[in-house]
Formats: sequence, C-alpha cells, structure tokens
Amino acid sequence: MHPTLTIAVKAARRAASVINRATNQLEPLNVQAKSTNDFVTEIDHAAEQAIIEVLRDAYPQHGILAEESGESGPEHDTEYQWIIDPLDGTTNFIHGFPQYAVSIALARNGTLEQAVVFDPNRNELFTASKGRGAFLNDRRIRVSRRTRLNESLIGTGFPFRKFDQVDAYLAMFKELTQKTAGLRRPGSAALDLAWVACGRIDGFWEMGLSPWDMAAGALLIQEAGGLVSDLAGESAFLTTGNVVAGTPKVFAQLLSVVQAHRPSDMPA
Repeated sequence: MHPTLTIAVKAARRAASVINRATNQLEPLNVQAKSTNDFVTEIDHAAEQAIIEVLRDAYPQHGILAEESGESGPEHDTEYQWIIDPLDGTTNFIHGFPQYAVSIALARNGTLEQAVVFDPNRNELFTASKGRGAFLNDRRIRVSRRTRLNESLIGTGFPFRKFDQVDAYLAMFKELTQKTAGLRRPGSAALDLAWVACGRIDGFWEMGLSPWDMAAGALLIQEAGGLVSDLAGESAFLTTGNVVAGTPKVFAQLLSVVQAHRPSDMPA
C-alpha cells in the first residue's frame, strides 16, 4: 500500500472511531442547519478534526480541503491537497439510518491519486491508488459486467441544496425509472460511488455535489474499470458538482439520457 494511502486509511479509521462512539451515546446530538436540508453535527466536526490531525502529523506541508473547515495548509500553492468528507450522509446518521461513510482523497496537481471510503456500519474499507487498482478490504474489485441500461440498477441522489434543478432532475428520473431495472437513493454519494466500483450498482448520477462528496469515489470507479464524467461527458465533475458514473457501456447509455434533459443553462 502506498504510504499516503496508509495514512489516509489511518485517518479514516480514526474518524470512524469518533462516529462509532457517538452512535452508542444516549444524549441527543447537537444538530445545526448549514442551509436548507444540509445539516452538521458536533460529530462531523470531531471526525474531521481527527482526520486533519493524522494528516497534518504525517504531511504538514500538504493542503487540505475539508467539508466543515474549508481550505487550509501552506499559504502558497501546494502540490498535494487532501479532499475530506468526515461524515458523508449526515442526515442518515442523525436519524440512525445506517448508510454513511468517511471519505478521503488525495489529489496531486489536481489529479486524484489516492482514495479511501470507509463504511463504519459494515466495516468495509474501499481503497484505490492511481494505476494500482481498487480494493474492498484488500480484495480487488471491479465494476459490474452489465452492458444494458434496462438490466441495470442505478443509484442517484435527489437535489437537496439547490432546487432550481429539480424539474430537470425529475425528467431524468422519470425516463430512467422506465429504462432501468430500478433506481436507488441511499443518501451517501461517497458510498454510492464505492458501490458502483464494487459492482453492487451499475451506474450513478447526481447534481449539485461538492468535491468532497465525489473525489474518493470517483477514483475508486476509475481504478475498478468504470467511467466518471460531468454532464458534458468531460472530466470537470469536481468543479461543476454534477457527476455521471458507471460501467463503460452503462455509463454511455446513462449519460445519453441525462444529457437529453439537461437545460442549456445548466452547468455541465
């Protein structure tokens, strides 16, 4: 395992221990709304701090982009940047719905190089290094072999921050409901993407995400033989916040449907 990936795994497990301890506490969580339907708890902050402490101890010169604390690191441009979501699926976590994860990625000059998605409920550790494949608990994983959209199970995420995209999304949802074997919305984009990588679902699309929602999961899929893009079929998904992913052939069919309902004024 690459040294930076080893550190990322250590950080993810440290965050998971914070999360797991909280699930056993009887006291109600202190929940705050960052925006409509976008929540944060003291556990998000504590888990993020645990991750940052591990990363800073090992790589003090690296930059960090974290969901709760934003950008930090050296004042000058840095070659390396960690992209962190300490608890992807906070709303699920608040309600005791066991579908959330820790997500950590490392980008070098803008290119994703390392990825960790850790599911503390199932004790499933997804890892990937650029050019070295993707793994689930040290077992090599690949995207599914499905080639037809109508036989595929597709993951998605409902627009919950920006509601100006709802009509376009519902048009995509309506057509895909009729053209797939089923749609699923578990509520954690990081895990959804990891599940594409290991073949549990065959494709995924969502709009209005942040880089920390997608970075680790995107590299997992690419290293597992899948494809990831923005709505234009290009590689700017971390910038636009819109993502389509899947097995090579399912990806193309899914992207075609999504693009057909994308308004001309919607960012790719």
